[in-house]
Amino acid sequence: MGQQQAARAGQALEGLSLAAIYCSPLQRAKQTADIVASKLEGAPAPTTSDLLREVNLPLWEKMSVSEVQDKFPESYQIWKRQPEKFSMALPEGEYFPVLDLREQAKAFWEATLAKHAGETIAIVGHNGINRCLISTALGIEAARYQSLLQNNCAISVLNFKGGYQDQVQLESMNLTAHLAGLEGATPIPEMKAGDAGPQLVLVRHGETEWNRKGQFQGQIDIPLNENGLAQAAKAGAFLKDVKLDMAFSSSMSRPKATAEAILKEHPPMELTLLDGMKEISHGLWEGKFEAEIEEGYPGLLEQWQTKPETVQMPDGENLQDVWDRVDVTWRQIVDSVATQQKAEGRSLRGLVAAHDAVNKALLCQVTGLGPENFWNFKQGNGGVSVISYPYGVDGLPMLQTMNITHHLSGEILDKTAAGAL
Repeated sequence: MGQQQAARAGQALEGLSLAAIYCSPLQRAKQTADIVASKLEGAPAPTTSDLLREVNLPLWEKMSVSEVQDKFPESYQIWKRQPEKFSMALPEGEYFPVLDLREQAKAFWEATLAKHAGETIAIVGHNGINRCLISTALGIEAARYQSLLQNNCAISVLNFKGGYQDQVQLESMNLTAHLAGLEGATPIPEMKAGDAGPQLVLVRHGETEWNRKGQFQGQIDIPLNENGLAQAAKAGAFLKDVKLDMAFSSSMSRPKATAEAILKEHPPMELTLLDGMKEISHGLWEGKFEAEIEEGYPGLLEQWQTKPETVQMPDGENLQDVWDRVDVTWRQIVDSVATQQKAEGRSLRGLVAAHDAVNKALLCQVTGLGPENFWNFKQGNGGVSVISYPYGVDGLPMLQTMNITHHLSGEILDKTAAGAL
């Protein structure tokens, strides 16, 4: 199975011109990298790096999860709930595996990024090191180590503008669509029987004509264009075998139409419309193109693109306004699904359709980031993300997958319009 997964991962990367492939020297990662390279014409031979080794848990090696839980119950709970505080007492002193692994990830970025400015590289690692590579790149704290899911041979895409600690965008995370048809493969991560809280499927609305043209729309209620309707239908087809129990949407027409297209594939259910999930108000920017905004508000557009948390939209909102209303409304959604879940005595899944800025605010909140990290996440039209609450609604949420757009183009990279909000 692992070899089949690796082959599929290589096929999914077909067409990319890779300057390098880096991998952990551990056998399972090295074999995966070799198979991936074999599927890519002209791909370089993988280079091993000790900085990509998996998290070191010496006292738990060769033990099953159940054995660890039985023998080290308190430590296991700290590992799952407070990974930044998790330690092991070794002969040479107290050892903090997650903190050590994060330093390892930082060292890899610092050693590698400068060598490959403007190039595309592939990295084949492990569950833990991949979490740390993503989280250190984005500035996610160690306490959220368990908040990023990484499946076998899943693909994540990071776009760096420069070196380590320069601006970086997570284009997508934990994509598994290329594994469809293999044993155990599902469109989105499955809920686990022991999960205490709900799972939410977050979708950005399909394309509008203003998205296509790069025209700021904000709270002007622009409908989906023909391509957007097709994207919504494809999202519906992608999620048709995913059981949905409740559904929510921004009250604006473009996410509402997207949600309705998805729900056509499911038994009838109420779609709850929420004003708190409306797109950011761009105020006097709405209806304008970037050139018009620059002419009317010199320098403010660049400020929005580099320091978005400092911008007050003329006669509109700032990001803190969006943060506050989205935080309240998302909590209402989560609590609503959790309440129904408790009443039914089973795990429930909700659909949420919203907008670019709203989804980015949510993704930042889920990963413990602030408005200054607004641009760290990409949200393509019709893209699907999944957020779960394995420890209940009062526990840290988990980002299980982010910005799946494979169902729209058949490709791993996001090919949707790069238009305005």
